Amino acid sequence: MARESWTGRIGFVLAAVGSAVGLGNIWRFPWMTAENGGSAFLVVYLGIVLAVGVPGLLAEFVLGRRSRKSPVGALRDLSGSRNWGRVGLVSVLAGLVLLSFYSVVGGWILRYLVASPTGAYFADPGGYFDAIAHGPGAAAFHVLFLGLTAGVVYGGVRAGIERATTVMMPVVVLVLAGMAMWASGLGGAADAYAFYLEFDVASVQENALDVALAAAGQALFTLSVGAGTMITYASYVGEDRSLPADATMIAVLNTAVGVLAGLVVLPLLFSTPGVDAATSGPGALFVGVATAFATLPAGELLAAGFFAVVALAALSSSISMLEIVVAYLVDERGFARDRATVGVAAVVLVTGTASAFSPQLFGLLAGPVVDVVLTTGLLAFVVFTAWVLGPDAVEEFARGTRFSAGLGDAWRTLLGVALPPFLVFTLFVGVSDAVGVTVASWQLALAAVAVAGVVVAGVVRARRPRPTA
Repeated sequence: MARESWTGRIGFVLAAVGSAVGLGNIWRFPWMTAENGGSAFLVVYLGIVLAVGVPGLLAEFVLGRRSRKSPVGALRDLSGSRNWGRVGLVSVLAGLVLLSFYSVVGGWILRYLVASPTGAYFADPGGYFDAIAHGPGAAAFHVLFLGLTAGVVYGGVRAGIERATTVMMPVVVLVLAGMAMWASGLGGAADAYAFYLEFDVASVQENALDVALAAAGQALFTLSVGAGTMITYASYVGEDRSLPADATMIAVLNTAVGVLAGLVVLPLLFSTPGVDAATSGPGALFVGVATAFATLPAGELLAAGFFAVVALAALSSSISMLEIVVAYLVDERGFARDRATVGVAAVVLVTGTASAFSPQLFGLLAGPVVDVVLTTGLLAFVVFTAWVLGPDAVEEFARGTRFSAGLGDAWRTLLGVALPPFLVFTLFVGVSDAVGVTVASWQLALAAVAVAGVVVAGVVRARRPRPTA
């Protein structure tokens, strides 16, 4: 059976942007920015996107287009080793983990969308969120959101994913831009812009490590790197074109939507009495924004439009998460797409329902577990690209571009030398925070360099040809 492919470049780019643009931008980005010093976080985040996110995104594109397989098959076939194929299974785990909490948050959005026309949550936004965040209602809307996601993936690459994302992404950007212009006229907009866009050197110096780690986690989450999504999407690319140009375009569009979402959400929070933007946390989108809409003329209409856009963005990302696991079953296990989609949805139905009933499980999956899984996945992908695929990765990098081989070699060096210690350090900090162990930063840095060196040395040694008898 012939492998599916995108109809053209626009379909691929919009699908990849749709994967990246989601709750990571609209739900997580504004409150992460608010909690970590506003513009200080924004500047560090942009630096990490350029230094880590774009090279990592490009590595996944190279693996996907080179292999024409999902992550498990890509790592196995390109290396000729089943062990590397087993490493690729981290992407399957990532897809299941992400969907198990993401579909719950998607259900919250659908709940707010349905309630917006009547203003059902206006009287007590905080109490409303607490009431619907977990329990039977949360589980029911999680199932609805999961059903919408599965319906698109069930339709296939062109008829389902590409068709949906080419409609949803322009709508999301246009409506957010319109709402940002409207929010600029709110009473707290000036203070919000100052908090969001004015660079605070003291904040960076005082909390440098915390800000950097939060920015790194946000960059990986919002760019969809580390989960294998972009390997899967790039495996459907059927023609030669510039992967560096596509990766840069996707990162720029994704970041622009995140910044745009902040220009909507933060003015709303700063314009609402009793809402502290710096401490509002994950409930900011629901409690803070709902509180703001309750105080505005035509608040019900504005709220419905806003949550409709958020729902589209969330759906575009959840589609890619489900596609990771479905592509694995189709490529590696020989399942038909319809059976694979239904089977994976049934698994997430159970795990997501458990997350909907358990705040502890939800917090575990949405916090340390997803950070560890994404960081581990990206570490595997960059080391593989630089040291296993090696010169072939540079060749694939240059296909369809006018970039010199020298730029490809510099990219490969960045992947193989600079990024592994950074990713291992991030991984160590995440694990130590999750288990409550306090370790000095310099100790973690030394350990990260040592572990990364051992990993790279082991991979390089494994690639050396064995002497013949």
